[in-house]
Amino acid sequence: HKGFILGKGVGTDVQEGIVSKPLVLVGPTASGKSAVALRVAKMMDGEIINADSIQVYRHLDIGTAKPPIEERSQVPHYLIDVAEPTEEFSAARFRSMAIKAIDDIISRGKLPIIAGGTGLYIRALCRGLFFGPSARSEVREDLIAVEAQEPGTLYRKLAEVDHAAAMKIHPNDLRRIVRALEVFLSSGKKISDLQKEWDGDDTGDFILIGLAWDRKEIYRRINERVDRMLAAGFVEEVRSLLERGFGPDLKPMKSLGYLQVVEYLQGKYDLERARELIKMETRRYAKRQMTWFRKEPGIIWIECRDEMSIGEIADSVMHTWLDYGGR
Repeated sequence: HKGFILGKGVGTDVQEGIVSKPLVLVGPTASGKSAVALRVAKMMDGEIINADSIQVYRHLDIGTAKPPIEERSQVPHYLIDVAEPTEEFSAARFRSMAIKAIDDIISRGKLPIIAGGTGLYIRALCRGLFFGPSARSEVREDLIAVEAQEPGTLYRKLAEVDHAAAMKIHPNDLRRIVRALEVFLSSGKKISDLQKEWDGDDTGDFILIGLAWDRKEIYRRINERVDRMLAAGFVEEVRSLLERGFGPDLKPMKSLGYLQVVEYLQGKYDLERARELIKMETRRYAKRQMTWFRKEPGIIWIECRDEMSIGEIADSVMHTWLDYGGR
C-alpha cells in the first residue's frame, strides 16, 4: 500500500496491487445521495465520507437529513458529528480530515465514497483550496464598520470593483463580500482573477459522479422531504437546541431549515408559513447546487427518473465508476 497522496496519484489497493480511485457522489439536496452511497458501499465494500457542511455538526439531525444511526452502523461513516454547533468548521478542515479518512480507508483495501452536496467541500478535496493574499485586520474591521453603518454598501462596492465576483456571491453573504474586498484593497487584484489563475481542472485522483433529476421531480422530492422532517420532530429538535444554549446566531442555526424553524419559534410566522419557506428556500438551494456542479470539471452525470429504485441508481453509479477506471 502506497497511501493516498492528493495530487500525486491515488493509493494502491492492497488486493493484488489494483489501483482504486475514490468515488465522489454529488447532486442537489434530496437527490438520494446518502441512500445511493449506502447501497454502493455495501456492493463495493466501501466506506462513506460525508461532504455536507451541516451534517458535520452534532445535534443537528432531522433538519440535515443525516443518515440514521442504524444505517451508519451498517457501513462506516466519517465526518458526521465531528464538531459542536459553536465551532467553526471550514472547507480547509474538511479537506484535511477527508484526506486522512481516505488514506485510512484505502489502507484497508476498501473503497472511499465521498457523498454530499456542499460544492466548496468537493472542490477543496478534489482540486485544493484557493488562498488569496493575507489582509490586514484593520481593513476587515473598517469594512465591517461601513456595512454596519449602511447595509448593502459593501456589495455595491464589490459590484463596482469586481463584477465577476459579485455575480457569484449572494448580497447577504457578508463574509464572502468582505473577503473579496479585502483581497482587492490589500493587493489591488480582483479575487475573481486570482481564482481563475488557481482554478485548475485536475480531478484525476477521483471519479466524480452526479445524480441529475428533472427539475420538477427534484422539487417534488424536496417538498416531500420537508414534510417528513417536520412530521419527524424537526421543530422539537430546534426547540431543544435553543434550550440547550445553541443560539440563533450560530452558523448552523442559520442554515437552511433551521433558520425558518427558529423564526417560527420566535413568533415571526406560523408553522405553515415556515413549512412553505423551507420548501421554497430548499428548491432555490437545489438550483444553486446544480448551477455550481454543472460548472465543475470532470463530473459524470447519471440521469435519474422517478421510476428508478435506489438499487437501480446505485447499479448505474457502480458501473459508471468501473467504466471510468475506478478499479
